[in-house]
Amino acid sequence: MAEDPVLTPALLREHPLPEPTGGKDARGGVLVLGGARGTPGAVQLAGLAALRVGAGRLTLGVAASVAAALAVATPEAGVVGLPEDDGGSVTGAGDALAGELERADVVVVGPGLDEPEGTLALLRAVLEDAPAEARLVLDAFALGVLRDADDVRAGVRGRAVLTPNTSEAARLLGEDLDDATGEGGDDADVPVAARLADGYGVVVACAGVVAEPGGRRWRSSTGYSGLGTSGSGDVLAGAVGGLAARGADLAQAACFGIEAHGVAGDRLAAAVGSHGYLARELLTELPRVLVELRAR
Repeated sequence: MAEDPVLTPALLREHPLPEPTGGKDARGGVLVLGGARGTPGAVQLAGLAALRVGAGRLTLGVAASVAAALAVATPEAGVVGLPEDDGGSVTGAGDALAGELERADVVVVGPGLDEPEGTLALLRAVLEDAPAEARLVLDAFALGVLRDADDVRAGVRGRAVLTPNTSEAARLLGEDLDDATGEGGDDADVPVAARLADGYGVVVACAGVVAEPGGRRWRSSTGYSGLGTSGSGDVLAGAVGGLAARGADLAQAACFGIEAHGVAGDRLAAAVGSHGYLARELLTELPRVLVELRAR
């Protein structure tokens, strides 16, 4: 069996990203939904990553009690308050979100969510109100509820990218996985990303592998262990969403996203140390990496 291709700059340059011209609407709109009262920063990181890779318009949806503060902290974005319970967990979509869903090109769901029923309600609202052509990126808590929600699983097939860590992948597969490799069980020779892609009918980026249903997959050549830091996954999910918004197909968005995220981590590892850099520091590296991947 041939080895999976490695995501080198040369390979990515053979499949250049779309370069839309015109105003911000030509580069697509990203809506990021998540952010319980205690974790609005996860949504901010994902949203800013989407802008850093070239998306044109950004809206953030978080628990209503922190929406105003997030709007002040993120002047580049519109912010919508979502209904929440007494503990600050998001309980669903609310009436204010419908219009934002109708105009979204990409919806990222999951960063900063912390309650299963509210997460499911939010996912169902997305599937009901977002245009059929809108693409989805599911991360964090949105992945935690996906396995047991048959209607949501059916609704995301063919239109989503999943960005699980190995713990989330284990839950999606219903088995134990090796934390270092993301592989395990009787199918240890098949990357977990590929197994998830086939099982859920979506593109998956996990443990340094991007896979799409039907067998195609790619391996990242980058990434120090320092990427395993709080907020790093939110940056990856937002970057994939932003690339999809500007016109990349889902597999291309995942490939460029995982490589740009990894190269950004490599550079910070060289400048700061293999551990100890912050997820927010990845943001400033992303546009530089993409410029270099475009250059010949």
